[in-house]
Amino acid sequence: QVQLVESGGGSVQAGGSLRLSCAASGYTDSRYCMGWFRQAPGSEREGVAAIDRDGSTSYADSVKGRFTISKDNAKNTLYLQMNSLKPEDTAMYYCAADLWVTPGLGTRGEEYNYWGQGTQVTVSS
Repeated sequence: QVQLVESGGGSVQAGGSLRLSCAASGYTDSRYCMGWFRQAPGSEREGVAAIDRDGSTSYADSVKGRFTISKDNAKNTLYLQMNSLKPEDTAMYYCAADLWVTPGLGTRGEEYNYWGQGTQVTVSS
């Protein structure tokens, strides 16, 4: 059973930075497709960034140029470096994983079967 545990959330002022981590366990093939999603109260879940089996990345327009997704296969850990944070980035952030994701749809939540419990990010103005 794949397990995902997020960490690194917190409260920062606008313009600040945070790095989220997602530690994965329970699978032997490190070449999982993985993604970061977020959901603010009263809002739909939004795909933030994704990385596929070959390391190709994709981002939501709202975070392009500010967020960077990366994966350390040796540590089975996914990261999300978030810079120039804005109050509208405030949300619960979740990581997700699956062995196969339809190419080009990495930021679509329905593509993933495994999810973490989330870590809260709060950005104040």
